[in-house]
Amino acid sequence: MLLTEEHEAIRNTIAQFIDKEINPYCDQWEEDGIFPAHELFKKMGDLGLLGIAKPTEYGGMGLDYSYQIVFSEELGRIASGGVSMAIGVQTDMATPAMAKFGSDYIKQEFLSKAVAGDAVCSIAVSEPHAGSDVAAIKTNAVKDGDDYVINGTKMWITNATQADYLCLLANTGGDHKHLNKSLIVVPTNTPGISFSEKLNKLGMRSSDTAQIFFDDVRVPQANRIGDEGMGFAYQMMQFQEERLFAAAGGIKGMEACIEATIEYTRERIAFGKPLLDQQVIHYRMAELQSEVEALRALTYAAVEGYIAGEDVTLKASMAKLKAGRLGREVTDACLQYWGGQGFMWDNPISRAYRDTRLTSIGGGADEVMLGIICKKMGILPRG
Repeated sequence: MLLTEEHEAIRNTIAQFIDKEINPYCDQWEEDGIFPAHELFKKMGDLGLLGIAKPTEYGGMGLDYSYQIVFSEELGRIASGGVSMAIGVQTDMATPAMAKFGSDYIKQEFLSKAVAGDAVCSIAVSEPHAGSDVAAIKTNAVKDGDDYVINGTKMWITNATQADYLCLLANTGGDHKHLNKSLIVVPTNTPGISFSEKLNKLGMRSSDTAQIFFDDVRVPQANRIGDEGMGFAYQMMQFQEERLFAAAGGIKGMEACIEATIEYTRERIAFGKPLLDQQVIHYRMAELQSEVEALRALTYAAVEGYIAGEDVTLKASMAKLKAGRLGREVTDACLQYWGGQGFMWDNPISRAYRDTRLTSIGGGADEVMLGIICKKMGILPRG
C-alpha cells in the first residue's frame, strides 16, 4: 500500500490529537470505567476524523479506505484499548452499512451526525446466546403499519450507555436464517429501550459496555438500512471493515509494548548487566517486531484488495486472526520481562495484556476466522 503525503498528514493529525486530547486522560477513564464519548467524538468530528472514508455529501472526506486504515493504525497509540475500540465502533462498525446502503434519509438523519461527532452510535448484533453465531439471533422486528415493533435483547454492546442510536440487526420475517434479517437504526431515546448496569469486564475498562433490552420498541420502517432481508449480508460486509480495523488497530499498540519493554529492560540491571543484554530478550524483541511487521503487510494487502473491489474475506479473516493471536503473544512475552512490575494492575503492559485479549473474541472469534479461512481454502469437511 503506497502511502502519500496526504496519508501522513492524517496520521500526524490523529497522533497529535491522541497526545493532547486522549492519552493524558486514559488513566482516569480506566478508573471511571467510562470516557466522555460525546465530548471526545465532537472534537474528532470537528477535525474531520470520523468520516475519512464517508461521502462528502454527508460531511465526510470521501477518501478511499487506505486513509481510513492509516487512521485506524494510529489509534493503536491510545493508552487505553477501550477508547480506541469505541472510536472504531463509530467509524468502522456501526456506520459502513449506512454509508453504502442507507437511504438519503438514513444518511442525512443518522450518518451525518455520526460523522460530525454530534451523535454516538453503537452496533447491536450480539445476543446472550448468539455472539459469533450471528444467524442465531432472536431479536424480532415485526411490521405494524409503517413501523417496526422490536422485542429482544442485545449483549456486550460497546458505547451502549452513551449511544444516541443503534445499528440493530433483527429478524424481520421469513424462515431462511440468512435472508430474514434487516439492519435498522434505532434511537436509544425510543420508549421501551432499557439498559443493564455497565458490564464489569476483564479489559477495555474505559469502554462502557452493557446489555440492551427492547420491549415493544416502535421505530419507522424508514429507519431500515437498505433492503429488507439483506441485513445479514450487510452485517457480513460491515464485519470486513471491523476485522480490518482490529488488525490495523493492534499494530501500533504492539509496537508500543515492544518499545516500552526494550526501554525497561535496557534500564533494569540484573546480575550485573542490563536485562536487554540477555540474548533471549533482545532476540525475542526482534522476533516479535518482525511478526508485527508481517501483520502490517498482510493488513495493507487486504486493504489494497478492498479498495480495488475484490472479495477480501480471506485476507481480512487472516489478518484478524493474526492480530488477536499476535496481540496475546506480544503482551504475554513483554509482561514476562517486566517481572513483578508487569503483574501490577496499572502497568501499561498489563493493561495491554487485558485489552488485547478481546481481539480473539469480538468481531468473530478465532475459531470463526479459522472456519472462514478453511472454507475459502476449500478444506472444510463435507456434510
